[in-house]
Amino acid sequence: MFAKVEISGMIETVTGLHIGGSSAFSAIGAVDSPVIKDARTNRPMIPGSSLKGKMRSLLAKKYNEGYVASTPDDDADCLTRLFGSAKKGHVRVGKILFTDMFIENVDELKRAGVVGQTEIKFENSITRTTAVANPRQIERVVRGAKFPMQLIYEVTSEEEMLQDFKILKDGFQLLEYDYLGGSGSRGYGRIKISDIELCVVIGDVSDDVLDECQEILNGERE
Repeated sequence: MFAKVEISGMIETVTGLHIGGSSAFSAIGAVDSPVIKDARTNRPMIPGSSLKGKMRSLLAKKYNEGYVASTPDDDADCLTRLFGSAKKGHVRVGKILFTDMFIENVDELKRAGVVGQTEIKFENSITRTTAVANPRQIERVVRGAKFPMQLIYEVTSEEEMLQDFKILKDGFQLLEYDYLGGSGSRGYGRIKISDIELCVVIGDVSDDVLDECQEILNGERE
């Protein structure tokens, strides 16, 4: 069989989010570490590659039982089936497509009194032996920013689809209890994922399987 299912939802920042962009041409006095922004709107975005990479690395910790994979191509079979593998002699095309996400609630943030979609956080790293402070400015997406999420899952087997959606459910849960982007150990990057919905966009998937996958993602079924 062949079908495609859209997985939509909302990612909301719980704490300031920093996914770095280019600072190659920063002027004197500019932010040391800016966030990545959409080139057309100059507003914050979350690259699909950042979400995919973080989710896969967290899932690898759970599913690569008893070993640490040197590369993603050496992940557990269930992960290479879902995310793909470029390993020589064992190439697999991934089933899940991640897209870039762009901030949606700019007007809502303005009404809440938030000026701009990002903030500048001043930090110091201190050399222990000399007590010399090294100040730096880090740009973060503000708390409460919302990014519509869209993933496309390719269905080749309804039985495997159920297994894969259990893995995706684990991935979403692991993300909420970890962090996205950089400086997570300092409180950055906590997110909340909500309003997850499924929609068949190409082909046919049985209603029973689609409903079961929705229940899995909602945490209503193991």
